[in-house]
Amino acid sequence: MPEVTKYKANMTIPRTPDNEEPAAERACDFRPVDKGYTAEMAQLEASRCLRCKKPLCVEGCPVNIKIPDFITAIYEGDFGRGLDIIREDSMLPAICGRVCPQESQCEGKCVRGRKGEPVAIGQLERFLGDQPELASTPEMKPKNGKKVAVIGSGPSGITCAGELARNGFDVTVFEAFFTGGGVLVYGIPEFRLPKAVVKREIDGLEALGVKFEFNSVMGRLETAEELLGEEGFDAIYVATGAGLPKFLNVPGENLPNVFFANEYLTRVNLMKANEFPVFDTPTKHGKNVVVFGGGNVAMDAVRTAKRLGAERAIIAYRRTEAEMPARKAELHHAKAEGVEVMPLVAPLEFVAGDDGQRRPARPAPCPAP
Repeated sequence: MPEVTKYKANMTIPRTPDNEEPAAERACDFRPVDKGYTAEMAQLEASRCLRCKKPLCVEGCPVNIKIPDFITAIYEGDFGRGLDIIREDSMLPAICGRVCPQESQCEGKCVRGRKGEPVAIGQLERFLGDQPELASTPEMKPKNGKKVAVIGSGPSGITCAGELARNGFDVTVFEAFFTGGGVLVYGIPEFRLPKAVVKREIDGLEALGVKFEFNSVMGRLETAEELLGEEGFDAIYVATGAGLPKFLNVPGENLPNVFFANEYLTRVNLMKANEFPVFDTPTKHGKNVVVFGGGNVAMDAVRTAKRLGAERAIIAYRRTEAEMPARKAELHHAKAEGVEVMPLVAPLEFVAGDDGQRRPARPAPCPAP
């Protein structure tokens, strides 16, 4: 694109479509669904921003990223400056650009969305986040001699750790699992958030001086009193996440072939049950799979089941499809991949069939495209 010297919003072009893999092919494996914008696509989409005098998109962002400023930097081709602008307020643009609910936050407030499609803020954030080599070295405040223990390395824990490290604190993150990322690695499938992206963000925190202690179940290994006493920590930030399932409290929910999403997704996402017996962790491969729920976790579970060979993968939700809390992009991707949606349905009871105790043979993989 030619060099741009002055910003001028383009009011005539539609929203730049997502750069998706073909649905029939991606539904057979765990490749990332969305390849992300190219530089040309990003600059074209950036030209749609109105540069509002009162940017409501910033108000809609939980951390108030200076959205019009980084979009202007993209428009001008200064991607490094755009990434630096985001990192003033968020250290996780590659992750947030992929999994944040933009449609109810920044994009939901975008003025252009009132009479059309909002600017694709999430895609633009991801575009910059996927080029960490362009960022400047973050400004670090002098060490203040204070030590902080962060319990849990999920999104809350690593965000806190990064901010503390930049402000001069000596930070140690204690993680119960063998790897960092929390729900980002055990709860979100590879096709939506690649593990390499999470690892890259963790590596970036280590470069800031954050220390990670894995396989560390705090409370069992050490108590809060021991951390604050003999270990010399001045404060503890507890970021243990939402690892427990929400029970339906209906008869039969503990039957052998009834899984809770957190166990099912952890087995596949973190323990590679999709590659059993190459890896030791097995899981159920159902021919007909019903997932109850309408949020992002439900979408992740049903799309995972589809990739594991389910002939029918169904989302059953107690309200209407329009009321589903999942990101609209996830629902769109799921339906494109062959997932069926069954609204206004809730389970009354789970009943064991004749094969309730049997583990069926692993289904044949999808045919090559």
